[in-house]
Amino acid sequence: MLSPRHRKLDIMFNNAGIIPPILYTSVFDSKKRDFEKVFDVNVYNAFLGAKHAALIWSRQRHHIHGKCGCRLRLQGKVALITGGASGIGEATAKLFTRYGAKVIIADFQDDRGQAVCKELGSTTISYVHCDVTKESDVKNAVDFAVSKHGKLDIMFNNAGITPPLLYTSIFDSEKSHFEKVFDVNVYGAFLGAKHAARVMVPAKSGSIIFTASVAAVIGLEAPPAYTCSKHAVVGLSNHMCMELGKDGIRVNCISPFLVQTPMIDGALGSAVDKNKAAEWLATAANLKGVTLKAHHIAEAAAFLGSDESKYVSGLNLVVDGGYSKVNPLITNVIKGSYT
Repeated sequence: MLSPRHRKLDIMFNNAGIIPPILYTSVFDSKKRDFEKVFDVNVYNAFLGAKHAALIWSRQRHHIHGKCGCRLRLQGKVALITGGASGIGEATAKLFTRYGAKVIIADFQDDRGQAVCKELGSTTISYVHCDVTKESDVKNAVDFAVSKHGKLDIMFNNAGITPPLLYTSIFDSEKSHFEKVFDVNVYGAFLGAKHAARVMVPAKSGSIIFTASVAAVIGLEAPPAYTCSKHAVVGLSNHMCMELGKDGIRVNCISPFLVQTPMIDGALGSAVDKNKAAEWLATAANLKGVTLKAHHIAEAAAFLGSDESKYVSGLNLVVDGGYSKVNPLITNVIKGSYT
């Protein structure tokens, strides 16, 4: 039932829970009543909360998807974003500046990168040429950030490429596809993390973020080279989380569902009308009523870069609307059997 005070419900946090005494850590010491008591609160209560919130939202669909307010949640932070001239990187650069960060866009699209800086018209954003496959460029970008702002708080290793979606079969893929994609997606990410860590370790602080993909979480009809590269990025993130934790550095991944960006447009080629690409991508999505945009991924990066995630490290934050948890084929078969 809705509270008469607010007349709506936007967030339901099912947090109530209990635990038996730690004494009962063995199956031999546990009783059926222990399970019943704990399940009654931890499971049944959570089910009831979710059920009644969902009943309200089913009648109030316009309240389900709210907008984040603009707070200076990154005030005083210095962020370097590779691939920041377009797509997810561009959206992140714009959001980070709005949240108070000093941002350096590192990209090889010089005209586009300069245009983003000019568009924002802020002294807190700057551009540096960087081909992430060249270690000298990556080192220079990190050194540029530190020389300009005195530190580096956030390193967002976002630059990435994919072969055309035409090459979704191993029989159509070539070794050259793997070499080109790994050079940017894996080696470039490694270089960014390595040189960011070089300046973060002495400071005993910092947040390193990688853009992975839902293709690293679930089987997806994506080019094998791209899929393998994103699995490698998740592995790199896990290793660096372990290695750099002792130095106070947090390392995390973001794995987005398909979002329309220049990279995806290029991969789709002429197979899909660019004006209908977002609609085409949405048909495959699990979460309906909202279309994934680059700024949604930027919000995830802002969370991982901010002090709101102060104790979050080793996470692969999957921003896919539940896609990786659903098998649509099985769902359709089950639904079809009842029609």
